[in-house]
Amino acid sequence: MNQQPVQTRRRRVPALSPDERRAAIIAATIPLLCTHGAAVTTKQIAEAAGVAEGTIFGVFPDKASLILAALGTAFDQESVQRQLSAIDPQAPLRERMRDAAAILMRRFEANAQLMMVARTLPMEVGRRQVEQLMEGRRRLTETVAAIIEPDRALLRRSPGSTAGLLVLLSIASVRAELAEPEVLDADGVVAVLLDGLLVHPTDTTGGDA
Repeated sequence: MNQQPVQTRRRRVPALSPDERRAAIIAATIPLLCTHGAAVTTKQIAEAAGVAEGTIFGVFPDKASLILAALGTAFDQESVQRQLSAIDPQAPLRERMRDAAAILMRRFEANAQLMMVARTLPMEVGRRQVEQLMEGRRRLTETVAAIIEPDRALLRRSPGSTAGLLVLLSIASVRAELAEPEVLDADGVVAVLLDGLLVHPTDTTGGDA
C-alpha cells in the first residue's frame, strides 16, 4: 500500500511590531559597530538580525540613521543610573565609591569602541554624539557626587570634585593606552583617591614589590 508523504505545516514566526523590529535591528548593530566601526555593512547587520537587507531600509532611511540610533541606545544612561542609585547609602564611603567605580568601569569598557565610532562620524553628526557623551558624563558625575555627599566632611575636596576624579580615573583604567603599565581595578581607583600614593608609616604592605 502506498503511503502518502506526511505534510507538515510550517510554523509561522510571529511578526514583530515596528518598535520590536527596530529594537532587534539596533541590538544586532551595536556589537557589529564594536567590531567593524562605521564601516559595518547593512548586509552584515541584516544577517546578524535575521532579516532581509531591505527590511532595514523599511525601518531606517539609511545606514547613517541606523548607526546614530544604535549609538543613542548604547549611550542611554537609564540602566547605569539605576545601578548607581541602587548603591546602599548606609554603606561605608570606601565601599560606596568602590561600587560606583566598578559600575562606571563596566560601562566605559562596554562603550569604549562605540565612543571611537562616534568620533569618526561626519563632523556635524559626530559633534552631536560627542556632546551627548559629555552631557551623559556630567550626569554620571552628579549622581556619583550624590553618593559621596553624606561623607563630605571626611574629604579635602567637594563631593563634586571627588566624583569628577573618580569618573576620570574609571575611564583611564579601562583604556589600555592610558592605564599602562599597571591597570587599576575599582579598589585601586578608590585607593588612589582616598589614600593617595605615599606609603604611610602604618602601612605594612611596603608598596610595590
